[in-house]
Amino acid sequence: MRLLVGGLARGAAGLLLGLLVGVAAVAIHPWWWGLLLAVAASSAMLLALPRGVSRVAYAAAWGIVVALAATPRPAGGYAVAGDLAGYLMIFWAVLMIVVSAATVSRATSRAGRADPGK
Repeated sequence: MRLLVGGLARGAAGLLLGLLVGVAAVAIHPWWWGLLLAVAASSAMLLALPRGVSRVAYAAAWGIVVALAATPRPAGGYAVAGDLAGYLMIFWAVLMIVVSAATVSRATSRAGRADPGK
């Protein structure tokens, strides 16, 4: 039970962090220095998080923020435009999701850890 509660807490923290960093990244990405800061800070946070649910939740939330910002609004316009900076943000969101999914640690059985030669 403690493992489930801990996993839910890490997942919720990753989601909240991804939402906050994603909104900040979308807000500052139109400037060249903002784009560099957004990509660097988002990537550093992704790599600083432990492997598992918190990293995947962070990348998913960050990607959702960018995807929602790239969709047209009812009043017209986009928060993430179809220019080089916007395409880089979309590419970076996909890359972060792929990296987070690829670095999820695999659970091994105790027998597998005891005999690594097999």
